[in-house]
Amino acid sequence: MIESQKLELLKQLCAIPGTSGDELRVRDFILEYTNRNQKNWKTAPRLFFGDGFQDNLIMVFGRPRTAFYAHMDTVGYTVRYDNYLISVGSPEGAAGDQLIFEENGKLLNTTLLGQIRKAPLLIDFPRPLETGTTLTYQPAFETDKEFIHSPYLDNRLGIWALLQLAEEAENAALVFSTWEEHGGGSVGYLARFLFDEYGIGQAIIADVTWSTEGVFPGKGPVISLRDSRIPRKAFTGKIRQLLTDKKLPFQLEVEAHGGSDGTELQHTALPIDWCFIGPPSENPHTSRESVHIGDVESFQNILACLAANL
Repeated sequence: MIESQKLELLKQLCAIPGTSGDELRVRDFILEYTNRNQKNWKTAPRLFFGDGFQDNLIMVFGRPRTAFYAHMDTVGYTVRYDNYLISVGSPEGAAGDQLIFEENGKLLNTTLLGQIRKAPLLIDFPRPLETGTTLTYQPAFETDKEFIHSPYLDNRLGIWALLQLAEEAENAALVFSTWEEHGGGSVGYLARFLFDEYGIGQAIIADVTWSTEGVFPGKGPVISLRDSRIPRKAFTGKIRQLLTDKKLPFQLEVEAHGGSDGTELQHTALPIDWCFIGPPSENPHTSRESVHIGDVESFQNILACLAANL
């Protein structure tokens, strides 16, 4: 079972608005959490953020061999004109979804009306919101005996897992990236920094994938062998063998579409091996994503194993 205070941290992360391009509050939360807790961590990290890093954050522990990436942004909506919306990323919204937005320092809520005959998305609000207002799903974090349910487990769960890893990390780099849900744009220069400064040529993408006809909740986190991009087989094979030797459960994923921060790594002019690893979710990009608690626990164990042995 996951400790209650650790679940509380995940709940707090899931409640922070932070769509692509608006991740600053998430980064600052991670910084504040780090400043409060790093005295209890095995190794104090070097922190890289601010000028030259935009809204991203890198933690470096010891002499890192591998970088672990978790994107901070989520899907959501941007107000266009007259309360019509444009999607940020690919949210799977439905009529009746409760959305929140910030106005004059206050959080307010509204309701998604959905699409009618392929018309643009519209919200139910008594007056027009300011053009450019960002809307996200209203927090609704729940657990039962088997599952965690919440909007934005993708990818606040990845952030949460890296913060668990930080407690015991001795030689690793943890990267909290931006823009992943809406086309990317930060991972290339973050990887360049780590390659130039530390010679890091291995990357694990800590993210959440989708349940499919071949990937099932409760059967372990996924090792993705391909999506729209194909990581190097020698590297994914090395990871599979290591986890098999350690008797850690995992599933294999093969898809023709989709992508992650690994896509950006493969587009760089850098010799970096990468592999996507993460638990499968049901109802992805909706207001009620669901991830099996056993997969979350195995996800933590796998990341810790790779940080120590890869």
